[in-house]
Amino acid sequence: MKRILFLTFLTWQFIGMNAAVKIDKIEPADWYAGMKNPTLQLMVYGKDIAAVKEVTTDYDGVRVDSVVRLDSPNYLLVYLNLSAARPGTMTLRFDKQKVSYVLKQREKAGEERIGFSNADVLYMLMPDRFAQGAHHQQQIKGMNRYQEDRNAPSLRHGGDLEGIREHLDYFKELGVTALWFTPVLENNSPDNEQGYSTYHGYATTDYYRVDPRFGTNDDYRRLADEAHAKGLKIVMDMIFNHCGFEHPWVTDMPSKDWFNTPEWLKESNGTSQPTKSFLQTSYKLTPVKDPYASKIDLHETVDGWFVPTMPDLNQRNPHVMTYLIQNSIWWIETVGIDGIRMDTYPYADAKGMARWMKTLDEEYPHFNTVGETWVTEPAYTAAWQKDSKLSEENSYLKTVMDFSFFDKLSQAKKEETDAWWQGLNRIYNSFVYDYLYPNPSSVMAFIDNHDTDRFLENGCDTLALKQALALLMTVNRIPQLYYGTEILMNGTKEVTDGHVRKDFPGGFPGDTRNAFTQEGLSKAEQQMFRWTSRLLHWRQGNEVISKGRQIQFIPYNGIYVIARQYQGHTALTILNGTSQAATMQVKRYAEVIGGVKRAKDILTGRYYDLSSDLSLRPRQSLILDF
Repeated sequence: MKRILFLTFLTWQFIGMNAAVKIDKIEPADWYAGMKNPTLQLMVYGKDIAAVKEVTTDYDGVRVDSVVRLDSPNYLLVYLNLSAARPGTMTLRFDKQKVSYVLKQREKAGEERIGFSNADVLYMLMPDRFAQGAHHQQQIKGMNRYQEDRNAPSLRHGGDLEGIREHLDYFKELGVTALWFTPVLENNSPDNEQGYSTYHGYATTDYYRVDPRFGTNDDYRRLADEAHAKGLKIVMDMIFNHCGFEHPWVTDMPSKDWFNTPEWLKESNGTSQPTKSFLQTSYKLTPVKDPYASKIDLHETVDGWFVPTMPDLNQRNPHVMTYLIQNSIWWIETVGIDGIRMDTYPYADAKGMARWMKTLDEEYPHFNTVGETWVTEPAYTAAWQKDSKLSEENSYLKTVMDFSFFDKLSQAKKEETDAWWQGLNRIYNSFVYDYLYPNPSSVMAFIDNHDTDRFLENGCDTLALKQALALLMTVNRIPQLYYGTEILMNGTKEVTDGHVRKDFPGGFPGDTRNAFTQEGLSKAEQQMFRWTSRLLHWRQGNEVISKGRQIQFIPYNGIYVIARQYQGHTALTILNGTSQAATMQVKRYAEVIGGVKRAKDILTGRYYDLSSDLSLRPRQSLILDF
């Protein structure tokens, strides 16, 4: 069946014109036949739409299970059963008014959708700050007040999806295999008087529309198709915990329990200025898993708003959760995304999120979702992973983020590795708790991202960066690389988050250099790019990394050694964690080296003699392959 293009995104249309009520919008605008879960929730928008007495259809294989009227008269929820429906256009009758609704043919079965895994390397970037396409429009009509100013770190800079698409070959050259963008959905919040905007994408105002400043839904699909053709996966950033203040739900709440602490909305007079009743989250995630947590602590964590401009959605409301679950499925089917990164995961209702994950797992057993779980203790993170014995209820969340690795590495890079706790001992002592994870190979590790200081901060310590990347790409984890790290981009959050979210050089008109080319890089940047690319390409398809057993040795004489072994093949990561020359006593590592006499360092191509001790330069990194 020929695919229906996004140009017909609003596939429903009015047939009868003499109805008593006006339907403004239906979400989702279309759906797919043949889903394992036959239930479809339609959210119908329109003034006094709740006055409709009856919703019917005579489409073969479809029945109306229920019609739900909410507190606001301007919404109607229609639950359909599509268990026997085939693709086609059905007619829905709202009393006398007729509406056409399209059920599409699925492009592939749920079992055929393969998510990201530890065989991948995710490259995380911000669309607004990466690259601008040739057809970018400076101002989009109909959007709330905004400004593009590349000199202002907290305003929009004008990057878009076309700009990313035009540089897909760069990602292939670098050697990453999956692209994770910060959210691309509409964020129609006006710039505030302090010079801040929602360029970051975390204040959604339309869950079914790509932000027009980034492009269209069609542009997103085209980007995904071309990325797939080049062997690159697409990971979509989603936010279920909150939406943007300019979402239609805010000015006209569907029900009194659609949001958490909704009383503030009634007092805010349509502005996002805090009042006495405003409850901001404590940002402390420990009460969610604390067996001794007080009710007030838990309430402040999960029911408080992230910021005044992001109303907190109530996932305990089953209609809210159904809407969000369907939205994620719609993007999987419509764009073909290969994974989801869920923002602020523990801030949302745990049972509602588990329902979402279980639903996705049943429909797409090989798909993957990573949840942001920002606590630096491995036990906390492990409790969120699917099938964890540390939690009373199963989260069904396959992948969690390793903030312990990030935290320990951030400290270790500034220290000398001693005989006990300092330096690379911190990494060793983090990995010893991997027994807590049901699946350590489905944990995402990173050295920096859009919410942290860049690894290099305000410096250029390439030796420390190489050690961090050598670890990241060889340990039993899913690695995530932050855009620009490969060309020594630095910055801290001390003044503003925008300083760790700078534009990629050469991605925008007027840039004085083009970092997408070797000619546009300094000598140091060229060397770092080539070193990183060599490491990433070696990692691709390397089963010793994706499937191999991990063996780590307590740092000895300042040297940290990790082995990965699979079917007679070994990769040995060796790091001198001191600023002094050091000697690695080869006999101490005989259990992983065996009788091998010679091994190649994949980072330099040099061969090392393993029949005698190895001399290591200060902060040297080796990855020996044998």
